[in-house]
Order: sequence, then C-alpha cells, then structure tokens
Amino acid sequence: MGSPAPTPRPGDQLASATSTTRVIVIRAPQDAASPIECGGTRMVPAQDAPTTQPPGEAPDTLIGKRYVDAADTLELLCTASGTGHLTYGGQPLAVKPPKALPASD
Repeated sequence: MGSPAPTPRPGDQLASATSTTRVIVIRAPQDAASPIECGGTRMVPAQDAPTTQPPGEAPDTLIGKRYVDAADTLELLCTASGTGHLTYGGQPLAVKPPKALPASD
C-alpha cells in the first residue's frame, strides 16, 4: 500500500485500508492537519486500497451519505459502503441531515 493521504483537498478519493469504505472529499479546511480515519486506521488514496470486505460484517459507513465534522468544515461523500466509522482528528463524523425543501403551496 502507499503512504497515508496528504492534506485532503476537494475531489480527493480516499479509501479505508481495512475495509471497502470509499469517500470523496467534498469540502476540507485549508489547514487540515488531522488525519481522516475509518475504523481507527488512516484512510489512503483510493487506488492503494483493498477491495474486499471482511466476511459477515454489516457496513457502518453507508453509500450516498454525506459525513461532516462538528465544525462543518469537512464534508465527505461515501461512494462505497464498508465497516468502520469515519473520524477526523479523532472526532467522529456525523451523517449530514438532508436540506429541507421549500414548501410548494
């Protein structure tokens, strides 16, 4: 496998080193010094990642969901489900709630 991912930039594709979780960075702080991790392991560039899921484990990170940090400075879009919770700087990322659409009266 390759070296850990450098400072994340929008458009970067990252993957878990231990499961099939894959994400695309949608938004990242310019001074992002903390690692993005999945299941406690630093995420790597997607081309360096495994493509198999440990057998019998349900995914923790779900495809199509957006994950954000508490300060709403980092946003990731999950492109492949897998085991392991996403964290940034040791803090868990939460599923971003959908935006409410305006009422159409």
